[in-house]
Amino acid sequence: MVNYGLIGCGMMGREHIQNINLLPKGRVSVVYDPVAELAESAAALAQGAHVAASLEALLAFPQLDAVVIVSPNYLHVQQLKQVVATRPLPILCEKPLYTAPEDAAVVDRIFEGFAHPVWVAMEYRYMPPVAAFIEKAAEVTGGVKMLSIREHRFPFLPKIGDWNRFNAKTGGTLVEKCCHFFDLMRVILDDDPVRVMASAGQSLNHIEERYDGAAPDIWDSGYVILDFAKGSRAMLELCMFAEGSRYQEEISAVGPDGKIEAFVPGPGRFWPKNLGDAPVPQLVISPRAPKGPFVSEIPVDPTLLAAGDHNGSTFFQHQRFNAAVRGGGAVEVTLTDGAKAVAIGLAAQESAKTGQAVLL
Repeated sequence: MVNYGLIGCGMMGREHIQNINLLPKGRVSVVYDPVAELAESAAALAQGAHVAASLEALLAFPQLDAVVIVSPNYLHVQQLKQVVATRPLPILCEKPLYTAPEDAAVVDRIFEGFAHPVWVAMEYRYMPPVAAFIEKAAEVTGGVKMLSIREHRFPFLPKIGDWNRFNAKTGGTLVEKCCHFFDLMRVILDDDPVRVMASAGQSLNHIEERYDGAAPDIWDSGYVILDFAKGSRAMLELCMFAEGSRYQEEISAVGPDGKIEAFVPGPGRFWPKNLGDAPVPQLVISPRAPKGPFVSEIPVDPTLLAAGDHNGSTFFQHQRFNAAVRGGGAVEVTLTDGAKAVAIGLAAQESAKTGQAVLL
């Protein structure tokens, strides 16, 4: 049995708890959040976890085998440092790994010689339709030459302290939200980008909001184009005022032999009840000869859908992390993966601000 300590008990923290609850060899034994009501509610969801009064108290709790960091983005680096210095344990850290360029070297120093598994939470890899896309992309396309990811979704949700309304605390939208997609691009193409070009900004969302007199500066839309080292190109299209869409993510890869697409719906709880059942994820394969398309549905276990907003991916991620903690599997999303996804996002932020391409 792996006993988890959960740092951060907001909406995503609760999703982690619900999925750890489904593991046969996992349980959340202790939780911490500076908002007492959130911590108490999370402890109940975890079926009687201990509520720690501080991060120090959580790290001193006897029944603790691994730590899950689900705090606001700007706290990740300091909390990683504290865990490593105080009680070195396996760590699963939510994305983004860090938010500022200078933090990259800090994270490297924190984990020099660290002997335990560290996993960066890139859940999107494990959505069943995306996992099927990753598995088949090279074969179907004959080698991906063009890759496109479109996310049309709802605006940023309210968070405690409204930290997600500001670039300084999130790293910016192209880091906070889009590091997922830059990670997927690296996995699908098995390559790293060498140049990033972006156009993005704040078009509609949060413009009239004020927090302690400060206007939100978080972006809600944009395009990012990436050139990869081996010659492939990729593009991200993000719109965060498109919650009326049938699918939230649409991924397309094309090569000399054909095209493959994945269509992923958003959280089922946001789907209008008057429209009937929520959409089922699809994988579409379109060879050049003989011409397709061939459409297959990839349904997700309803139990996993009920445990979070990410098409079951949080469960599959925890299943693999749990195995790594118990010595039965490898870390699949490494510190390097997490750091590179952030570096791409920061380059995209810089490109959109300056109007210049950024070399990596």
